[in-house]
Amino acid sequence: MRHRRDKGAEMGTVGAGDLFRILRDGSPRTRGELVDETGLARTSVVVRLAALQEIGLVSSLGNAASSGGRPASRVAFDASARTVVAVDLGATHGVVGITDLRGEVRITERRELDIAAGPQATLDWVIEAAQRLLADLDVDPSTVLGVGIGVPGPVQHSTGRPIRPPIMPGWDGFDIPAFVRERIDVPTFVDNDVNVLAIGERATSWPDVDDLLFIKVSTGIGAGVISGGSLQRGAQGSAGDIGHVQVPHYSLDERDLEAIASAPAIAQELSAASGERVPPGAVAERIRIGDPVAIAAARDAGRAIGEVAAMCVSLLNPSTVVVGGRLGVLVQEIIAGVREVVYKRSIPLATQYLNIVPARGGIDAGVRGAALMVIDELLSPEAIDRMVADLVGRSSSGQRESSKSR
Repeated sequence: MRHRRDKGAEMGTVGAGDLFRILRDGSPRTRGELVDETGLARTSVVVRLAALQEIGLVSSLGNAASSGGRPASRVAFDASARTVVAVDLGATHGVVGITDLRGEVRITERRELDIAAGPQATLDWVIEAAQRLLADLDVDPSTVLGVGIGVPGPVQHSTGRPIRPPIMPGWDGFDIPAFVRERIDVPTFVDNDVNVLAIGERATSWPDVDDLLFIKVSTGIGAGVISGGSLQRGAQGSAGDIGHVQVPHYSLDERDLEAIASAPAIAQELSAASGERVPPGAVAERIRIGDPVAIAAARDAGRAIGEVAAMCVSLLNPSTVVVGGRLGVLVQEIIAGVREVVYKRSIPLATQYLNIVPARGGIDAGVRGAALMVIDELLSPEAIDRMVADLVGRSSSGQRESSKSR
């Protein structure tokens, strides 16, 4: 009798985690279809599916259409099996949301805040808001997979600690994950807000784009780099910090890009020109009503951002540059300036099919990106295999204890 060779097991590449990765696209499949996709023997597929169903991430659906004989049952990723707490913190705003395992936002709470008020006051609100939202949805806290948080400053992703963040006094080195876990005891991940925006924007609007540069223009300026379909954080997590790059056109000026082209920088320029204080939050409105000084300042800011973006385009060769943040989305002069310089300065091969577009992920892009950061960490093939191994270990331990008691 000939036995089908379990190619996946033989190569050591297809475990429960790899099977789950296939199912994460949300498409229901029969066991036969999974056998064909993985090369695993049917018994191996059945065993792995049983483990995924046991940990609650895969569920059975109705039968597939029959072509004669007994119809085959289908299985699918159950995105409602767990929830994620996702947080988007900016310099002047905060959003806390609850999502499913696809990062789809179910409910949010928003408020204006001052990130400079410090970590305890800010995170107290984050935790209280998360607990309110979970209660509103009648979510069992034990089903929370994890917490994801984006903050407006450099973050050492491996520890979740901000490192000398310029606009976040009191946050330097603060252990955000430990503080959160005192009240919501689940894995907590922290990243720069631009990185989570890049993840959320790509998932929402550009899922088929593997090379994307997201530039946020707001109180600060930063970039999120997605290359080969993966977010690139760099060695210490500071990749994309373009706000502190010196602009070539301003080579005799010691100010960096953020000091030239951010909302506070433009507001300072308008204040000097008008003799009255113009707050950063009023810049977009000044441009909208047609203030010629504001329009000219915005166009110059866009050109300055474009000079740095042109270097990024030449270095990274993205297919899409997304300009987001309050000014990036609301002020067309900003993106016009970026386009003007990038298409002029970058080599033709890099710009031949390059799209430079305003962000369109909406107000929940940061929340979704923070959730997907958690999901990608905790539902990776390796993480799933660890869950299954723990399940098997607990089952074996229980059987041994039961045997001893007899």
